[in-house]
Amino acid sequence: MRLTVVGCSGSYPGPESSASCYLLEAEHDDGTGPRTWRVLMDLGNGALGQLQRYADPLAIDAVLLSHLHADHCLDLCGYHVLRRYHPDGHAPVIPVWGPSDTAGRMARAYDLPEEPGMREEFDFRVWGEPVQVGPFRVEAVPVDHPVEAYGLRVECDGAALAYSGDTGPCEALDRLAADADLLLAEASFRDGDDNPANLHLTGTDCGGVAVRSGARRLVLTHIPPWFDPQGMLAEATAVYSGPIELARPGAVYELHG
Repeated sequence: MRLTVVGCSGSYPGPESSASCYLLEAEHDDGTGPRTWRVLMDLGNGALGQLQRYADPLAIDAVLLSHLHADHCLDLCGYHVLRRYHPDGHAPVIPVWGPSDTAGRMARAYDLPEEPGMREEFDFRVWGEPVQVGPFRVEAVPVDHPVEAYGLRVECDGAALAYSGDTGPCEALDRLAADADLLLAEASFRDGDDNPANLHLTGTDCGGVAVRSGARRLVLTHIPPWFDPQGMLAEATAVYSGPIELARPGAVYELHG
């Protein structure tokens, strides 16, 4: 399983990166012949433009939305236009998993009538039991955020990726990250600031999750442009002694079981 960071800026696009979007790829034969399967975790504002550096947007098999804040979902609007009006013709419908009322939220975001909304481009599905998309097994776990939000665990060929989405510290995140080969964790708050509860993680929190869960690698993401990423890295490094780095657009991680 290959993870490519498309966008990693927290809360809004920054000067170096779009908002949250991560491309997962793996080779798989579903009976029709071997090919590369591709799914997106989140598609925040600005990410559709950056995605085109790394993959053909028409070659995406599914979209996995952690929650419905704009920095994680809003470029589904542009993606709807791309798939509906492309000169090569209306692209086939692909599944989009997300929180309840994702279909309505996206229709309203683009000022469409809710019926059909974007349903002629996307098959909207609500998170529940684990799902299978080609070689990817995806489990969505509710986490601690002001809106309905999920952390995602993706397993493929014996490798496991844990993605925090947006969350405050919670036991569910520790379970999600258990023995993960890579923990992709948001670090939006600084330790020591007067941070609101039940909203985001600090670098210290991320390091703590990695320690408790036994994650083998930690990548810090979703750092807002107003903070120094090196500060978040220092916080996490003070807690977790394993490999840590800052997410950056275009970074590629190969995960093997």
